[in-house]
Amino acid sequence: MDVTRALFYGDRSRLITKPIKSKSRLHIPIPWVYTTGYLARIGIQFLVPVSINSANLITIVRILGILLVAAGAVLIAWPQIIFRKHRTTIVPTETTTTFVTWGPYRFSRNPMYMGLFLFFAGLSTIFALVWSILSLFAVVYYVDSRVIPIEEEQLKRNFGIAYGQYCEKVRRWM
Repeated sequence: MDVTRALFYGDRSRLITKPIKSKSRLHIPIPWVYTTGYLARIGIQFLVPVSINSANLITIVRILGILLVAAGAVLIAWPQIIFRKHRTTIVPTETTTTFVTWGPYRFSRNPMYMGLFLFFAGLSTIFALVWSILSLFAVVYYVDSRVIPIEEEQLKRNFGIAYGQYCEKVRRWM
């Protein structure tokens, strides 16, 4: 079975290519990008407070926030379990040895980033941090325009045509 067929028809055996040394331009770990962005957004909320005054709306917002945090936690943990099982890295500056296209990667090329977005959107929602929710999109823009293209370049070098075919079938986010 060729590599492309194995990737798209569920053969989950370890697929190893000749690793290419990563020359990543990423210097800040992505979870820290989300975390520092979150802390900065909390600061904005305190400087320019915006609040929700309806008790009923607060209850609904908090329930929604809990659901978002839970969904985010699943999307952060599930890919890490898959990567650990197949002994490959989740660190963008290290060379990936296994091309994962199952699990949450059937629906998104970046489920961990989506999970971080949902997790921090959920936290912001639970605590009704309106500015935090709105400005979270600046962090997503940074990840989408600066981080993901570098990672995709590395994956194209490591997995070639198979990665290109995967990109045609699966969206970057959701």
